Amino acid sequence: MKILLVTDAWHPQVNGVVRTLDQTVAQLRKRGHDVEVIAPSDGYFTIPLPTYPDIRLAPFAYRDVKRRMISFAPEAIHIATEGPLGQMAKALCVKWAMPFTTSYHTKFPEYVKARMPFIPMSWTYRFVRGFHNAGGRTMVTTDSMVEFLSKRGFTKLAPWARGVDTVLFNPDKKSAPENLYADLERPIWINVGRVAVEKNLKAFLDLELTGTKVVVGDGPQLAELKRTYPDAVFTGPKFGTELARHFADADVFVFPSRTDTFGLVIIEAMASGLPVAAYPVSGPIDIIPGSKSGIVDEDLLKACLQAQNLDSNDAISHSKEYSWTAVSDVFYSLLTPQYAPRKRWRRVRRASRIASNPFHLFKKLIRTISQNLRGLRK
Repeated sequence: MKILLVTDAWHPQVNGVVRTLDQTVAQLRKRGHDVEVIAPSDGYFTIPLPTYPDIRLAPFAYRDVKRRMISFAPEAIHIATEGPLGQMAKALCVKWAMPFTTSYHTKFPEYVKARMPFIPMSWTYRFVRGFHNAGGRTMVTTDSMVEFLSKRGFTKLAPWARGVDTVLFNPDKKSAPENLYADLERPIWINVGRVAVEKNLKAFLDLELTGTKVVVGDGPQLAELKRTYPDAVFTGPKFGTELARHFADADVFVFPSRTDTFGLVIIEAMASGLPVAAYPVSGPIDIIPGSKSGIVDEDLLKACLQAQNLDSNDAISHSKEYSWTAVSDVFYSLLTPQYAPRKRWRRVRRASRIASNPFHLFKKLIRTISQNLRGLRK
């Protein structure tokens, strides 16, 4: 299948959304599908996202997005984000009556509220609800998110979980060759992810825990938190094997976020042998309860202390239920909504194939001339 992915979140951004999309694209291509990705890093003029300069947006790419959609002539379109590129692709799909799917990765209204509290969440929910309900299906991370969004007027929801790369994240990385935290007081309480206000890191850093708190990642709140919590260790961003080692050499993973829809880092921590402490919110409550691999509690300190006593083997075992192969299979099964493209899109695709292949254009010209000659003979 020819699959078009349109996303405002892509490399060089480093976050769970990008890792999810990157792994999904890789799995689809491995199966022989032709996947085209339209992203801000494709040479477009970009501007920084307000309050988050590391994320770049491409607000003036409409004509090129239109050209690329017509040229590629996809059989399925997935719009992963509600940003400028996503809005452009959605508008074109609606115009051409082309079926498309979307995915809901982040509690965007809560994200906006955390950064701009003067904007009512009802406004942003109306905005994202209109965006997603225009498509044929909205993929969300968990069953609890299906319930959460259904109550807010979202329709055509389907759960699409996340996976973990167990080749990269595994307990074999522990003390290989030495423990990264050898000079720090143990236990090591670690958090990995964006260092931003919506991640609620202060709830973690304010806990009265013995040992050392470690924060791995980068983001707009990093400088502020370094000043406020001098006893914590901020490593900055880590990637690949180095990131996997930072997981594996720690003792407990603490996930204080209340706005994530899944928390990919939770299963990466489990795969590395770390039990997890989190609040009982969407994401953690879909992954942790009943697994013996973590504790969810409104008292995050209590969750941390109880998680410290859990068996790391249970965390490793539970993480194996989340493979990217299975996750990509679910994505593909949800990709094409159960209705056929209408005539308008079929005409656009037919025209695009002719325009992108001069041979087809030549054949059409010859056919037209032949028909005209036959008409003259008659």
